[in-house]
Amino acid sequence: MLGCCLFLCCAAGAQVNTNRVLTVGKQALHYEDYVLSIQYFNQVIKAKPYLAEPYLYRALAKLYLDDYAGAENDCNLCLERNPFLVYAYLYRGLARQSMNNYAGAIQDYDKGLELQPEDRLLLHNKAIAYLQSEQYDSALATLDTLLEVQPRYLYAYLMRGAAYCATGDTAKAMDDFNYALTLDKYSAPAYARRGIVYYQQQDYEQALKDFNQAIYLDTRQAAYYINRGLVRYYLNDLRGAMADYDAVVAMDSRNLIARFNRGLLRSQVGDVYGALEDFNYVITVEPDNFMAIYNRAILHNEATQYQEAIEDLNTVIAEYPNFVTAYYFKAEIKRKMKLTKEADADYWQAFQLEQKLQKEREQGKIVTGKKIYDSAEEASAIDDNDNKTRARSDKDIDKFNRLVVLDKDEEIQSSYQTEIRGRVQDRQVKADLEPQFVLTYYTQIAPIDRSVAYSDTMINNFNAKNHLAYQLKIVNREAALTDEQVALHFQSIDQYSLTIDRNPTDAYAYFGRALDFMVVQDLSEAIDDFGRAIQCDEQFAEAYFNRAVVRYKQIELNDSGKKTAPSESEETKRSFDLALITMDYDRVIRLNPDFVYAYFNRGNLRCLQKDYRGAMKDYNEAIARNPEFAEAYFNRGLTRLFLRENAAAISDLSKAGELGMANAYSIIKTINN
Repeated sequence: MLGCCLFLCCAAGAQVNTNRVLTVGKQALHYEDYVLSIQYFNQVIKAKPYLAEPYLYRALAKLYLDDYAGAENDCNLCLERNPFLVYAYLYRGLARQSMNNYAGAIQDYDKGLELQPEDRLLLHNKAIAYLQSEQYDSALATLDTLLEVQPRYLYAYLMRGAAYCATGDTAKAMDDFNYALTLDKYSAPAYARRGIVYYQQQDYEQALKDFNQAIYLDTRQAAYYINRGLVRYYLNDLRGAMADYDAVVAMDSRNLIARFNRGLLRSQVGDVYGALEDFNYVITVEPDNFMAIYNRAILHNEATQYQEAIEDLNTVIAEYPNFVTAYYFKAEIKRKMKLTKEADADYWQAFQLEQKLQKEREQGKIVTGKKIYDSAEEASAIDDNDNKTRARSDKDIDKFNRLVVLDKDEEIQSSYQTEIRGRVQDRQVKADLEPQFVLTYYTQIAPIDRSVAYSDTMINNFNAKNHLAYQLKIVNREAALTDEQVALHFQSIDQYSLTIDRNPTDAYAYFGRALDFMVVQDLSEAIDDFGRAIQCDEQFAEAYFNRAVVRYKQIELNDSGKKTAPSESEETKRSFDLALITMDYDRVIRLNPDFVYAYFNRGNLRCLQKDYRGAMKDYNEAIARNPEFAEAYFNRGLTRLFLRENAAAISDLSKAGELGMANAYSIIKTINN
C-alpha cells in the first residue's frame, strides 16, 4: 500500500510535494522500514537534487542496512550541499568506523564537535573509535569530557571501565562498573563488564553470578554466553559450558568462537563425531584456521580416519614448519597404518628439527611455529600467562587446544553497540541471481512497488493496440494463479483455437494462446505457439522474447530434476537449446536495441553457462539504457563476486539496495563479514 502511494504521489515529477515525501520517508525510517524509506528519499533527490537533507536521511537508512560505503557516499553528497549539518559528520564517522577507518571517523567526529562541542553521540562514538584503535589515553580523555557534559551517562562509565581494563587498572575499572550499576541496576552490559573483571581476577564464582544476571536481563547477547562458558570451564563445569555454546549456536549457527570451543569440549568428553562436525564447520568458513585443522587431525586419528589425519597435518606443517609436535604426531599415525619406513623418516625429521630449534633457543632466539626471531621484540606471537585460553586473533599454533575468547574489539562491539531490531540485512537469503523477466499478465505483490521502473516503450505500444484481452506486464516474479484464473485461461485457449481455425495466419492469436499455455505451465505448447506467431510475423519481438524465456524455464526444470550427471545426448540437447535461446535474444536486440530486458535475460543465460565476462557486458548494456535497473545492478554485483571483484560488487549491490532490493543488504553484510 505504501509502495503504491509512493509512486502515485511522485508521478508528477517536479510537481512532487517534496516536504510531504521527505516527512513520510522519515516516518518509514523511524518505524525501521529502511528500504522503503530510501525509496521516498530517492524521489525527493530526483525532484530536488540540490537539497542536502534527503542525502542525510538516506545515509542513515543505509547505515542501518550495513551499507557503509553507500552511507559514506551519501554523506559526502550531503556535505557538498551543506557543510554545516552536524549529523552528516556523525553518520559519515559511523560509516568510516564500521569500515575500520578509525582515523577518518575521529576526524569526522572532531569536525562535528567544532560545530556542536557537547554533542553526546559525537563524543560517545569518538570514544569507541579510540577504544577500537587501542588509543586508550585518548579514549579516557574523551570519556572524561563526555562525563563532564553528561555526568550520569551510563555507557560512558562502561566505556571508561573498559579503557581502564585495557591499561591494566582493574581497580578503577571496577569502580566505574559498580557506579554504573548504581545508575541502573538492570544494566546487562554493566554486569557483563564487571563479570569480565572478576574473570580476569580469577574470581570465577563472582564472575559467574554477574554473567548469570547479564543473561537473565538480556538473553540475546552471544558474548555473554561465550564468556559464561569460559567461566564455567574454569569451574570444571563442562556440561554447563557446553550448554552455553549450544545456546550460542542455536542463536547464531555461524558463530565460530562457539563452534570452536564446543568442538574442544566435545573432544574432551569423548564426543569425537560431534567435535568433528564443529571443526568441519569452522574450517568450511575459515579454511585457514590451522588451529581447527590440527584439532580435526587429532579427531580423525581417534576415529581411525588416518589418511584424513595425515592430510590435515600436512596442511598445518606447510603453514607452521617449526611445529615439531605435528611431525611426531604424523609419525605415530603412520605406525598405526603399518607404514614403518615413512613413520621412521617422519620421526627422525621431527627429532632433528627439535634439536635444531633447541640450539636456537639456547642462543637466545625466540622460536615459534612459523619462524625464528632474534629477540622477543621481533616475535609477534609471544605466549601470555593464561594457559587455558587465547584471543581469537592469536594464531600461535602451540595454543591449538585452548578455548577462544573474544578479542577486545568484539567485546567493545558486544557491549556498546545497540542492536537494531528487524534489520533486513540479518535475514537469511541465498545469493542467487535475480530471475529472468517475462511478458505475462500477473506479478507477485512486492513490499515495494517498482512497477514504474519496469515501464518500456515496446510493451506500452503493444498494449495500446489492444491485440489481447489483457494488458501485458514485464515481471520477474510471476504470481501463482487462482482456480478462477486457471479456468479463465483454459477458456481463452479454446477461444484462440477457434480464431486460429478461422484465420491460420493470425500472429496475435497464436501469441495470445501461447501466453495462456505459458501461465498454465504447458511450456511445450507455449514454445510451439510462440514459434507459429513468429512464422506469421518475423518481426514479432515479443514472441521471440517469450519463446526464449520459456525455453530457459524448461532448462531450469530439467536441471533441477537431475539426480545424476546428464548423458551425452542430454548434454547435446541442452547445448542446442541454449544456442536457440541466445539466437532469440539476439533477434530481439536487433529488432529493438533498447529493450533492456533482453540484455538482462541474456546476461543470466551467460551466467548459467559460466561466461561471466559475457554476462557483465549484457548487464552493462542494460544499465546504460536504464540507470535505475535494480535487478541488473544486483546480478552484476553477484557476477563480480564470481570474478572476485568484491569492492565493485559491493558498489553494485549498494545501488541495487538503494533502488529497493532489500536482499542486497544481506549479501553486503556477508561480504563485509
